[in-house]
This record gives sequence, structure tokens and C-alpha cells, in this order.
Amino acid sequence: MNQTKKLSYTALLIAIATVTSPFVSIPIGFARIFPVQHFVNVISAVLLGPGYAVIQAFGTSLLRNMFGTGSIFAFPGSMIGALFAGLLYQYTKKLNVTTAGEVVGTGIIGALLTYPIARLLLGETTALFAFVPSFLLSALTGGVLAYGLLKIFEQRNILQRIRI
Repeated sequence: MNQTKKLSYTALLIAIATVTSPFVSIPIGFARIFPVQHFVNVISAVLLGPGYAVIQAFGTSLLRNMFGTGSIFAFPGSMIGALFAGLLYQYTKKLNVTTAGEVVGTGIIGALLTYPIARLLLGETTALFAFVPSFLLSALTGGVLAYGLLKIFEQRNILQRIRI
């Protein structure tokens, strides 16, 4: 039953992130910033753990690419951010550390891993750190929003009831 619940939550979070993407996606340079993805990454990291958070990030990135509301750059950024956030929450149970994991994972490491994709697959001759500002902005915005919501849930003892 627990696995079914986790899969259901994952599917719901993928749906939320995918459906909102045409409305909250902001093109900046070669990438589109999508704060809702990072909001959902932090939520799924806390509620579901690192494995399901990565599955959610992959599923959302895949659907956004299929529907034309995302780019290939969504994969490394969102998946690494979700993994870092999930692992940090699993080991610390601190929302601020979890949010920082999303920001560092997506905003720095994911952005740097986007460089080879831009260079090899798209032929873009951009600088190594070209994606960092937009990825950082997106991850920070979504992460802070998720932190705020989860903090309210934590203070009202809702988080303990909905976490699987």
C-alpha cells in the first residue's frame, strides 16, 4: 500500500508540474526557468524521498519536452536538484537544508552538467557557467516557495500526516 501511495503522489506532482509549465515558464537565453519544477522537487523530496523525487523530476521533464514547454536542459537540472534535496532531507530532516540541496543541485551542479549537452547535442558555444544564473534563479525561487509552504505544514503538524 505504501508504494501505491508513493506512486500516486508522484503522478500527482508530475501532473501539477506539467500542467503549470505553460503558465509559469520564463525563457532566459538557451534555457527556460520553471520555478514550479523546483517547488515540486522540494515537496516530493520531503514527502516521498530521493528515489521518487528523481522519478518525479524525470517524468515532469519528459512530459514538458514532449509537450514543447520544456527543453532538454530540464533533465540534468531538475533530476540532480531533486536527488540532492531528497538525500539531504532523508539525512537531516531540515527543510532549509533540503531547499539548499535543490538550489545547489540544480543551480550549480545541474547547470554545469548542462554545458556538455549544449555543446555536443545543440552545437551551442556558450561559456561553462552560462546556465548557472538562470538555473540558480529558478531553483531559488521554487525552493523558497516550497520551503514556506512546508514550514507552514510543519508548524501546523500537517507535514507529519501527509509524509509517506
